[in-house]
Amino acid sequence: MRIEKVINNNIISARDNQGVELVVMGRGIGFGRKPGSEIEEEKIEKIFRLENMDDKEQFKELLASLPIEYIRISTDIISYARESLEIELNQNVYLTLTDHISFALERFRKGMSFNNVLYDEVKLFYPLEYSVGCYALELIEEKTGCRLEEDESASIALHLINGELNTAMGTTFFMIKMMREMMEIIGQDIPIPEGRNYPRDRLIADLKQLANRLVSETPIRGRTDEKLYRFVEENYIQEYNMIDGINHYIENEYRCSMTEEEKIYLTLNINRMKNLYLC
Repeated sequence: MRIEKVINNNIISARDNQGVELVVMGRGIGFGRKPGSEIEEEKIEKIFRLENMDDKEQFKELLASLPIEYIRISTDIISYARESLEIELNQNVYLTLTDHISFALERFRKGMSFNNVLYDEVKLFYPLEYSVGCYALELIEEKTGCRLEEDESASIALHLINGELNTAMGTTFFMIKMMREMMEIIGQDIPIPEGRNYPRDRLIADLKQLANRLVSETPIRGRTDEKLYRFVEENYIQEYNMIDGINHYIENEYRCSMTEEEKIYLTLNINRMKNLYLC
């Protein structure tokens, strides 16, 4: 593998045998080197494959402008998330998370702090990603001596969620806000158990799946069951009317709508949760 461009002493650009652009990171890997020379493999710490990255030039500019320690922190967090959560992440998370960590440390050193308005929601709906955010705060403190605000654990989790769902930050905010409001409406009519338990976790999983489908506008394909639909509407009147009311709310507020199948499925799960809770 040969150097195509020296970005700085620690970052170089290259291409693999298939012609895919690579950015290679390593302490001193670009020092005194020239385009066309062989890469010193013993200095390679991380290889970024830019084939599926939306903004390759922005990513290279960001890497060139940041201390290598920040980049190491970001890649360590992403590797930890992939291994511990067993998830795939979009390559753009390297750009967004590295940029965020740099900005967060800059704010910290200037004595500036900001609250994450979705802190409670991220902790509730994405506890595993939030736990990686908590790990990230420990790692950042260990590597830089800066203890960021606890809200940053949710902010870091949001970048991981974006990478996991392959969405933009605005779309993720939109989706989490929708989930919170749907859960609040349900809680007005049916008690939702507190703490971690099966009924509550099942409801959260249902709302996540529904909100993700609604914001992505992914069509649902499947057989309709008119008999089941009529049975649910006639026998679970309170639950169905509540879900129908939520559907009207999101139609007005977000300009999207549940399918009848989604309404029936959520009605049945709400009824199951109510029965389990009352037992």
